[in-house]
Amino acid sequence: MLLGLLIAFIVIVADQFSKYYILNVFLGYNAYVSLGNYFNIVRAWNTGVSFSMLNNYGNVGVWVLSSLAIVIVVMLVHWLRSEKNRVTQLALGLIIGGALGNVVDRLRFGAVFDFLDIHVGDAHWPAFNIADSCICVGAVIIILQAMISRFSKRG
Repeated sequence: MLLGLLIAFIVIVADQFSKYYILNVFLGYNAYVSLGNYFNIVRAWNTGVSFSMLNNYGNVGVWVLSSLAIVIVVMLVHWLRSEKNRVTQLALGLIIGGALGNVVDRLRFGAVFDFLDIHVGDAHWPAFNIADSCICVGAVIIILQAMISRFSKRG
């Protein structure tokens, strides 16, 4: 359990530091900074969930989404308490830390600060941040582990 909680703490710190640095130092007064043909650092506020879904609910959305995230984190911590596999502990820590990093933003700012913008020409992937990345990586690890486990039991 300690590994997962340590990873979660590191993710929260890295996420909040990166958001502070990008928002207050790197971008300054700029709306975005282009870092090549496929990548920008942008100033984007997401009041919804992934890919800006449920983006128009104001303060109610902030509290509902934050409460939902905290309930999910409590369930993941419960899973983490009994998890023996260190890779799963790491993955759960990534997800927990990412979720809490975004909750901190919602409670502080009423929205999540996203700044990583990948694009090809005019086609942009929705902006995201370190917390979002950690949630996705953690989820992929858990899915891959489940698939590997299932296939190894067959043969």
